[in-house]
Amino acid sequence: MAEGQHRDGDLMPLLARRGYTLIELLIALVLLGMVSGAIYKVLVNNQRLYLAQTQQIDLQQNMRAAAAILPAEFRELDAADGDIRAMSATSITIRAMRLLGWACLTPPLGGGIGQLTLTVRKTPMYGTRQTFSINDSLLVYWEGNPTTRADDIWLPAQIKTVTPGAVCTQDTLGAINQGYTLTMQPQWINNPGLNVNGAITRGAPVRGFDVVKYGVFQSSTDNDYYLGQQNLSQGGVMQPVIGPLTGATGMTLSYYDSIGTVTADSSKVAQIQIILRARTASPIRNASGVQAPKVDSMVTRVALRNNPRCGTGSMPPIPCS
Repeated sequence: MAEGQHRDGDLMPLLARRGYTLIELLIALVLLGMVSGAIYKVLVNNQRLYLAQTQQIDLQQNMRAAAAILPAEFRELDAADGDIRAMSATSITIRAMRLLGWACLTPPLGGGIGQLTLTVRKTPMYGTRQTFSINDSLLVYWEGNPTTRADDIWLPAQIKTVTPGAVCTQDTLGAINQGYTLTMQPQWINNPGLNVNGAITRGAPVRGFDVVKYGVFQSSTDNDYYLGQQNLSQGGVMQPVIGPLTGATGMTLSYYDSIGTVTADSSKVAQIQIILRARTASPIRNASGVQAPKVDSMVTRVALRNNPRCGTGSMPPIPCS
């Protein structure tokens, strides 16, 4: 047989080959749609699960932040000496401690001196601030009579000038250490009962503070409620710290004295109870398929550790031995 010729029936002509029927094509399309739908549903469910888990993680982080920030601020308060400036069920204004240092020289007092010149060591110094600036607010430990604790108090002052330098001498070694010379004109300097030579001693602790307000506020951006912080000393505005909350009562504060009785007197507060109710920023689908925000709550009670343990400032008053 010559090349290029075919026997009858050896190869079916291409045009005579049988293709897919319409029914087979429809079945294939249906199967493809079912598989695609199943894959799409899995992807959508995974996306929803991811978003829900992200929202829950954010909510848990909010609660952890609340459990860390507020108790840390409240523990340092000394209510008897005026660290609580104002308080209500949904807000509190406090002297928030930001720095702790020590006087390295005994400041001159008495004899009609009209200003306080305080020399503070540069190191060690603890807190979120490690330096001094003009207009910073301080509390200086006033020893008074060194033979008794009954008259010990913290006196407020505001810095007028700051001069760094090698100004601190160290005990018998005579070494010179870096420090800050601070000048202040507090109101109490005009009180002859406080402006007493030797009443503030070398080694007296010095605490720097800001007047800070914590409270529930409604954001103008999304109309949600947040726990906010406002630094009144620096003229700041309310900034969100934790949230969103469940509403205007998303945070509730209760104040107790030393025997556990609710008190409205800020100078007698010994414990502060915090109740926080937060929610997710967006609704998430629950087990029944309903879209709703997830809500979590926290309750804790904090003791004010810097309250006087004896003397007239302790509640109830306890004589100092």
